[in-house]
Amino acid sequence: MADTVQQSNVKLNTLERFREINRTFPKTKQLLDYKNVGGKVFGWLCTYAPEEIMHAAGILPIRIVGYSQETELDDGNAYLYVNNCSFSRSCFQMGIRGEYDFLDGVVGGSTCDGARRLFDLWRSYIGTPFHHVLTVPRKYNKRAHDLYLHEVGQFKEHLEEHLGYKITDEALNKSIELYNESRQLLRELYDLRKLDNPPITGAETMEVLNASFRMPKEIFNEWLKELLAEVKASGNSNSGRARLMLIGSVLTNPEFIRLIEEQGGLVVTDELCTSTRYWGDSVVLDGGKSPVEAIARRYLNNFPCARMFPSDERFNRIIDYALGFNVDGVISQIVRYCVPYCHDLPLLTERLKEKGIPILALDVEFGTSGSGQIQTRVQAFLEMLEARKK
Repeated sequence: MADTVQQSNVKLNTLERFREINRTFPKTKQLLDYKNVGGKVFGWLCTYAPEEIMHAAGILPIRIVGYSQETELDDGNAYLYVNNCSFSRSCFQMGIRGEYDFLDGVVGGSTCDGARRLFDLWRSYIGTPFHHVLTVPRKYNKRAHDLYLHEVGQFKEHLEEHLGYKITDEALNKSIELYNESRQLLRELYDLRKLDNPPITGAETMEVLNASFRMPKEIFNEWLKELLAEVKASGNSNSGRARLMLIGSVLTNPEFIRLIEEQGGLVVTDELCTSTRYWGDSVVLDGGKSPVEAIARRYLNNFPCARMFPSDERFNRIIDYALGFNVDGVISQIVRYCVPYCHDLPLLTERLKEKGIPILALDVEFGTSGSGQIQTRVQAFLEMLEARKK
């Protein structure tokens, strides 16, 4: 029988509120309340879509994701080939079934073929009053920054034209301050996971992360402050057979992380576009930059996706996180047909090997909670990590 993560049982009341947000998404109370008073809600498809621009226009930005559990995707498969990732097909199936019918706009980025085709199909078959896709460069040089600044500026102008009013620098600065506060609070939550016996598990943290892009940031920040105070005062203590870092494709299912932790692996950090790559860097207002310039620079320079080149920046950050959180091993979960992550896995594996950090690579479908085969492989990986410590 697997050794499970040891944890105290002090209930975190604020965490239950986050869980309720996730349980009822996409028709959450906070979202519907926003709509009922005349507010507009936009869905975004990629972390390179600048939320501050939307928020400064009085819009509630939420992330479009698929089903949190692995699901039959008959409707999604009818429009997207099965060699598109199941994340794209799951998102589209929710859209075509009317589960995102409250959206007033959709914003995407040309980040990978799956995301780009998803946006095209959404615009053609689902439709919203507003839609916009940003071209996202793959590099960080001056030409790339100039291009992305132009793209963000065009997005702002398109939004202003659609809404019929200007998005002011004052409004942008307030939105930057709000979103930076959210990023700082999430950083504080992750810092608690650096402790030898973290007071919050990886699965619990995923509940918070999911809620972070499903509700107004004003409410989220206040709840997260309450949760941080609860966690610090709880005396909760978690330990396991090995400290793990989770990396790879988009992930929103806490049950997948819980499966790993029930085997005895304590997930203390990660590199996912639904976690550290979402909140990793703040918008920096300095050097006389306009708010739009600062936003564009932050989104292009943020914790990189596997699509970005060169890969060294991403690899270095992963290694820094692995060392900073004192992990024993890394688990890579890659959704089938997620080309960017499949392609750079061998290179990343070599870099981790140089640092003496073992990695387990899992091939999954989006929303999976983990099969018997995955459990067996995780168990064997943990046994190997334990043997290394002896």
